[in-house]
Amino acid sequence: MTCAACSARLEKVLNRLPGVEASVNLAAETATVRLAEEGATTPVQVVAAVDRAGFSVSPGTLELAITGMTCAACSARLEKVLNRLPGVEASVNLAAERARVRYVPGLCDGEALVAAVERAGFGATLATDRSREEEKARKAARYARDRGRFFIAALLTLPLLAQMGTMLSPAAMASMAHGGEWLPRWLQLALATPVQFWIGWRFYDGAYKSLRGGGANMDVLVALGTSMAYGFSLVVTLAGLEHRHVYFEASAAVITLVLLGKLLESRAKARTTAALEALVGLQPRTARVQRPGPEGATWEEVPVDTLVPGDIYLVRAGEGVPVDGEVVEGSSSVNEAMLTGESMPVAKGVGDRVFAAALNGPGLLRCRATGVGEHTLLAGIIRQVGEAQGSKAPVQRLADRIAGIFVPAVCAVAALTFVLWWWLGGDFTTALVNGVAVLVIACPCALGLATPTAIMVGTGRGANAGILVKNAEALERAEKIAVLAVDKTGTLTQGQPAVTDCLPLAGAGAPSAEELVAWAGALEQGSDHPLARAVLAELDNRGLELPEVQGFQNFPGHGVQGTVSGRSLALGSPSWLKERGVEGNMTVLSQLQAQGKTVVGLAQGGDAAGAGETGIALAPWRLLGWIAIADPLRSSSAAAVARLRALGVEVVMLTGDNPATAAAIAEAAGISRFQAQVLPGDKAAAVQALKQGGRLVAMAGDGINDAPALAAADVSFAMGAGSDAALEAADLTLMKNDLGGVADAISLSRATLGKIRQNLFFAFIYNVLGIPLAALGWLNPVVAGAAMAMSSVSVVSNSLLLRRWRPDPLSTNRSA
Repeated sequence: MTCAACSARLEKVLNRLPGVEASVNLAAETATVRLAEEGATTPVQVVAAVDRAGFSVSPGTLELAITGMTCAACSARLEKVLNRLPGVEASVNLAAERARVRYVPGLCDGEALVAAVERAGFGATLATDRSREEEKARKAARYARDRGRFFIAALLTLPLLAQMGTMLSPAAMASMAHGGEWLPRWLQLALATPVQFWIGWRFYDGAYKSLRGGGANMDVLVALGTSMAYGFSLVVTLAGLEHRHVYFEASAAVITLVLLGKLLESRAKARTTAALEALVGLQPRTARVQRPGPEGATWEEVPVDTLVPGDIYLVRAGEGVPVDGEVVEGSSSVNEAMLTGESMPVAKGVGDRVFAAALNGPGLLRCRATGVGEHTLLAGIIRQVGEAQGSKAPVQRLADRIAGIFVPAVCAVAALTFVLWWWLGGDFTTALVNGVAVLVIACPCALGLATPTAIMVGTGRGANAGILVKNAEALERAEKIAVLAVDKTGTLTQGQPAVTDCLPLAGAGAPSAEELVAWAGALEQGSDHPLARAVLAELDNRGLELPEVQGFQNFPGHGVQGTVSGRSLALGSPSWLKERGVEGNMTVLSQLQAQGKTVVGLAQGGDAAGAGETGIALAPWRLLGWIAIADPLRSSSAAAVARLRALGVEVVMLTGDNPATAAAIAEAAGISRFQAQVLPGDKAAAVQALKQGGRLVAMAGDGINDAPALAAADVSFAMGAGSDAALEAADLTLMKNDLGGVADAISLSRATLGKIRQNLFFAFIYNVLGIPLAALGWLNPVVAGAAMAMSSVSVVSNSLLLRRWRPDPLSTNRSA
């Protein structure tokens, strides 16, 4: 909605619906809708009416902490359940035990989502910082309980396994032939029963909930397989069939080994979120804040979540900064490595920004709070890392489709194995054993954990290195970047231009250098361009007063015009001034541009009385002088470009600067291809042109004028000190203002995708080989159960190797 006419029209549209009473608030951008009890109009129809009117309902987002998921089939089924709800788009992460949900307010809410999860047989709570701590404690208690039960199960199972080992000797086998066994069968039954029904109850409970919800998961396979082995052995024991072998050791060992695998998997999965947990724990819990009192202001120690913007707080030497703020008194050096990955401390003085969780050095800082709670840089990083870890990479789609049909397919294979072995071999016992082996070796968990665990570790390592990934899809695409388009100012250069030369023209009526700077500053006070800031800084350095400007006009990408002290002045690029008939000393201009300096000219027009509609004279113009501005190349830019070229990425510079200056910067940076005099509105078109031929194009920038080009690129990088618009449009944010971060991000992407491919290969090859081997009778159920338990652990452990990845400027393709 853009005006009152919009809100009035929408209100009319909604009130035309049967049984609807609606009120639309333009200022709040909300619509309050009351529906008649008889249900003549549903919320879905209300949202559809809003869409037909040309508007949209802003989606809400929330995160659910899920309990009860045991394998990829669980997460796939839960995702389908949530996505069936009206207006809901959900993604379920098995490794993080999280569901990230986008929903249309009015069609769904948190309570409806939690209820849907519970109907599917799982548990859910809304994830918050407090619930995260509670969940961590709950998981620790559950792990301790399961570990205790595992040891009990192991003690009960060891005698059964010992007997199985003794049966391999010739004497034991001869004894078995005459009905003798090392352990009496009643004792085997006594040992196996608590393992089957007490320790293994979790599998029965999970299987029941899964089947009740209309699906089947790994618990179904374990419960079915072990129950078949235990039930057969129970019948043989109670019927006194001494010539039949019993398989109590198989059922007990499978449950014990699967439980061991789950314990190892839980421990490994907890380590995949270590980076995020470390970020959460960085912020200090208390702050020393200035509070007014009856006898004057005093300093009080208060919880950090009670601070509000504007509070004055103190950061002593060696303390962490409690919230984002601005230094109002004192100076120090601050270590921001936990946020940017940059190990060198940053000097801070009055007027500089400090960020929550940064570690203060030897000085004392007095700061004013500017960002608190969810509005700190640290909170934003935690939020973005959490969203990236909860997102899905496209490479996961195949595994998700397979996981959805995996368990029913395995049950069918197991049934077919049992029937064929019994029919062809005539031995019920052998058929049963092989059928059970098929059930217990199949593992959908490895498929479900292959991608999310690698994404979680990779994005966590990236956050530690100052690389924030918006979603897993962006991380996957970064691996394939062929062309990187970069802005010059603030990306290749330091982004802090300074005036280096002020050259007024000689002759009668020529201004002095001070007048040239003052007049130029007067025109630039209405602009926020980096070059304008450089001119204004030079005016301050010279201690000059800022004259007033009238009739100011801005020509983006070209220059500015206005009237200063009765003079019609224009300040802009030489080519723009030339269009107005301004000529100058081209030799001086060429020399300055050859040094990589950006040159602007100040020209004075004729009498304003002869001007056109603007009130500013357009001709004749005469040049008053040149102002040269240099934005030094970052010391790391040339090395970063060399690294990118070694990675197979072509770097193209896009700049609005003149060709001579652009050529000088490109040569210093080692860039062979550049486009000069590209206006801000044309950068997106330039990116689109680079994409011709099917190559994947990335864009790196830091300014508001870079946002359209960032949005047009296949993958976009925003420099950390850039504008909010650039950060919002970018897929990856580099907390350091260093182009080398792009090379690090590509290296991280390749390492992460390498791990995902390895994990998927292990998961697929395990099931492709394991199930046929079990069906052919070449695997004992105990061995099959051990293999199934270890498959998930191996995938998670392989993902954890990504923790060894480090940003390495000497390596062009580092992979753990």
